[in-house]
Order: sequence, then structure tokens, then C-alpha cells
Amino acid sequence: MKRLALLLGLGLVLEAQAASMRWADIRDGSLYLQTDRPDTVTVRWTPAWQADANEEQIYLVDGQGKLSGERLIAASETRGTQSWPLAPGAASYRLEIPGYSFRRYKIEHDERTVALFSPAKVHFSAETRDDDELFFKVAAGERAVLAGKFQGGVSALQATRVSDNQQRVLALKPYRAYWQFDQVELPVSDREQVWRLRLRGGGKAAFWLDGTANLFAQMPQQLKPLREDDGQTRLTLHKEILGPTPNLGIALPYVLPPPSSFAVLDALKPQAASYYSFVDILAKKPHYEDAFRQMYQDRFGITQDITLLAGSQRQADLRADTTSNGGLDAWLASTRALGGKGTHYIGFADEPNLNYPDYANYQSIFNSMARQVRSNPDNAKAGIRIAMPASSRLVNGPFADNAADKRGIDWARRLLAESGDQIDALAWHEWMIRDLLATRVYRDSVRRAADLVGLDAQGRPRKALLLDQTNMSSGSSLSPYDQETHFASLWWASVVINSSQDGLLEMLNWFQANDEPNYPKGMFKVLDDDHFELKPVGLAQQFIRQHWLHDVMRLENDAFEVDVLAMATDAQRSLLGVNKGTRLQRIDLAGATCPMVKGSLRYFGADNRSRDAPFRCKDGRVSFDLPGETLFALSWIAS
Repeated sequence: MKRLALLLGLGLVLEAQAASMRWADIRDGSLYLQTDRPDTVTVRWTPAWQADANEEQIYLVDGQGKLSGERLIAASETRGTQSWPLAPGAASYRLEIPGYSFRRYKIEHDERTVALFSPAKVHFSAETRDDDELFFKVAAGERAVLAGKFQGGVSALQATRVSDNQQRVLALKPYRAYWQFDQVELPVSDREQVWRLRLRGGGKAAFWLDGTANLFAQMPQQLKPLREDDGQTRLTLHKEILGPTPNLGIALPYVLPPPSSFAVLDALKPQAASYYSFVDILAKKPHYEDAFRQMYQDRFGITQDITLLAGSQRQADLRADTTSNGGLDAWLASTRALGGKGTHYIGFADEPNLNYPDYANYQSIFNSMARQVRSNPDNAKAGIRIAMPASSRLVNGPFADNAADKRGIDWARRLLAESGDQIDALAWHEWMIRDLLATRVYRDSVRRAADLVGLDAQGRPRKALLLDQTNMSSGSSLSPYDQETHFASLWWASVVINSSQDGLLEMLNWFQANDEPNYPKGMFKVLDDDHFELKPVGLAQQFIRQHWLHDVMRLENDAFEVDVLAMATDAQRSLLGVNKGTRLQRIDLAGATCPMVKGSLRYFGADNRSRDAPFRCKDGRVSFDLPGETLFALSWIAS
């Protein structure tokens, strides 16, 4: 009898008279585990690429959505092992390997434990060997689609229906655009069908299912229904104010916006903005930016912004030459002309740790341009402030070779030590945290940034903290499942909540405002010159801004799948939250007053619409049932 091939060709291994099942090399995905007897899941990791520059985390969530295990992996821990016990139960644990991962994860558990793998879509989820096999199930009447993307490894998917050997072969072709992929419809049946999937070619693998459960098993008998029980979230609100909420903004275009776009910008209500300033254009046309910067300030009320100096045609590594100096002079004059109504941060390069060969090259241009800014006292009077280093990621390294020598936090530490009196703000960009459960690292990065700059006597960061660009993916490495769907709404809400949780961040900007042909990562689409349309994330931003208040209040939250931010403006109170999981969560809040004055609960779900929802307020406790994958806002007036 032919031996059953398991994912990544590791096979069934007999150890100590107990059969073990192994999975490897997972880079991005969820493994659901359900057992009827005590078991242990063991995770081992080895480096894939630039592991020594990147911290990572893996999570084990129980069948009710509680965090059962969390392992924070230091950058120095390129190899390691973690084991967690699995208790018997009808609901499945979820072992999460968040992407983008810089390590290869091998997972082992008892063969009797039911294991279902849910791979990431479009992004590669594993590294496989030629002819590895998996199984999946399609229910009666489902119109299932098998999809895959060529990521430089697996080149074809062969699906065979077990009942009659009917086949579908899907060749995976290279495309110029990252978000393009191949797919094939599977025949519809009036009976449940099991399919065998064979992965042709080894290496990076991107495969998934639409129209049916995106779940794969190593053995057909493990294709059982996935069960997730309802969860319980307990919140306790305190009166303590931690600090202000950050200004929520977007990266705005380098052009004068047409009047037909005003409606979508008004709906987003940006409080801050990110700009680029192209020194070669300004050196030739010193007033090129005046009109649109004045309009963004006067028409849309944006008085806090950050500008990154760059060159046109995506030139990011500037030199201290006549063009750069002339462009900076023109920008300074244009900013002074705004009338000193706000705070205007300037960064002297775009992601220098990614684009410059080493720290010394960046330090040289920073010092030169900082002197140029400080040489005229009128610049400071106009609200001009210096931000650094606008790095590609902060705690972890950029997507570059020798990333361990280019971590943003390390460059910032050196520059603060050498030129701290020239620096008003620490800025950075965060990319490639694509997993909903991993968005808590945003809170950690803000805390690490605050630790780096230090706190003053009032507990405020000594330098302003600006997370001035973020999105799920950097550049054009985008997935339509991420950017075009409700997923982006859940992700952005979670990032906003986690980044704001301690009242330390001053600015948080989504990159970018509008879709561009090669970078469809905006909050709205450009249908034509006169028509613009908010994407799901833009509609979520509208919901967030409707309930956004001035200060952060201290809130205890025992949940893992539900993120919540408590806010206040005078007597107004608001809880903004998001259920990132698919299970229903029963929310219980202590610390609010019952009955509530002008109390209201609003939900924002996958239909991209806001609606009223019922809640109960009794004996000083508020409770309500929160559906899966839903944003909520609970608002009231403190008595």
C-alpha cells in the first residue's frame, strides 16, 4: 500500500509506539486542532530569511477564543521549540502562524488529533516538496473554486475527486501584478465530495479555496466540521485618563484634488496627513505644492502633517546636493506661507534604513538638512518640526539584505544619541503585519518607541511619536482578499485600537488615500475623473471617526479576539471595539453607570453599514452579544 504523503513530504512518523503527525514548513496560516484525549502540540522553527533581524510571535487560541498560549520569539532566537498541552474538547484550538514570517515552522501532534490547515490567500503560506498531497471537502451544492498563485515554487495544482477520479489541473503562471492569480471552478455535486490536492513543484506554495471552507487535511477522515464555541469578553472601565488619542490621517496625493473628490475626503474626516515632497520638482518649480497644501489645510482642516523628502520617479535616497537643498528651501518657504496654523513635520528621507546602504550615509544628509532647517528661526515659528528616521518598520528590520544592521529602532537610537537636540519626533512605517491576531504588535511598537525617546514629568513622550504610514502590505504586494473586503475594515479598526491603547501616539496614518493603478491600497477608488467610491476600509474609517473622542481612558480587557478602546471628551464616553474572530462574543462591561444617559450601541458589519444594536444595562453592568467580524461603538454621557 502506497504510504500516505503528508504536507511537505514529512510522512507519518512512528515514535515511542505512538503515531505522530507533522506539518512543515508553514510560513503563514492557521492550524485548527481538536482532540478527544490529552495531547501536546510542539512547534519548532528554523530561519528562512533575515530571521536575526525580526522578532516574531505565535499564538494558541482555545475553542472559546481565549489565548491559551503565546510565544514571543526574539530576533536572536532564529531556532527554537515551544510545546503546549491540548485538552480534550469538542471545539477546536487555533494555532496561529502570522505572516509575513521570516521563519519556517514545523508542527507536531498526535495523529488522532483532528488537524485542519487554513492557508493564507494569495500570499504564500508554506514551503513544500514536489508531489505533496492534501485533502479537502466540498459540501453538496457548493460552487467551490480552487485557486493558487505562482510564488516562485509550486507551479501547478492537481485536484482529483476521490469518488470518480475526475481531475482539474491548474497551472500557476507568473504575473506582473502581485495580486493576480489563477483559479479553476470545481464541478458541483448533489453529494458531499472529498478531493485530493497534489502540489506540483517544490518551494513556496500559495493555494486556497473559495466558495467552500478553506480547510485542508492530511487524511480524508480528518475532514470534520470545524467547531468554535461562543466567547466571553469581560471589560472593566476606569476613570483614569492615559493620554490623548492620536490624530487619524491618510497619505494624500501630490496634486490639487478635484472638487468631485471632496465628498469622499469629507467622509473620511482626516485629522492628519502624510505627504511626499519631490525635491527635483520643487527645485524647478518652487510654488508647485502651494495650492494643494493650502487647500488641504483650509478646506479640509488638516493642521498636522508630515512630509517626506524624496525625488520623483520613486527616488528615495537623496543626496545633500544643490537639487535637494533647493527643494528643501522651496518646501520651507511654502510651509511658512501656510501661516503657522499647525504642526508640520519634515523627514529628510523615505525609509532610509531600507533605501540607504548604511547608517553613515543617512546620518550625513540628516545633519546637513537639519542645519538648513534650524538656520532660519522663522521655520520653527511656522510650526516646522524635524522627524526622524521615517524608517521601514521600527522594532523589526526592513525587507532588505543585512536587515539586522538596519533596524529602524537601532538607527533612531544612534541618531537620538548623536543629534537629539535636532529632533522633534520619532516617525516610522509599519508593514507586513497581515494577521488579525497579530495586530497587538502595534501596541508593543508604540510602547517601544516611547521607551526609546523617554517620558517627561507628565508621562508624555519627550519626542512626538508618529506612525505616519501603515498598511497590511508594503509596496504592491497586495491581496484583493485583504484590500477589497471587510477584512481591511477589521484590520484597520484593530490597528487603530492597539496603536492608541496607551495614549502615547500622536499620529496614525493609513497609506494611502486613493487607489493608484500599481498600488490599489487606498481608502477609496477612483472610478473616473468625476466619480470616487469609498472602499470597505474607507467606510470603516468613517464609522471610527464618528465615534472618535479626544482622550484615552484606562480599560481592562481579558479577550484575545476582541480589541476595545475607551475614550472620553468632556462628559462624552465611547467604547470602540472590533470582534476579529468569527465566533459570537458575549460582552460584559463593568464601570459604566446604569441607566445610561443617551446610551447607544452601533454595529458595523460585513455589509459595510452601521446599524443600531440592543444592549442591557443593569446593576452597573452593560452586556450585549457581539457577532463575529463586527466593529462596534458604545456611546453615552457620563452622569
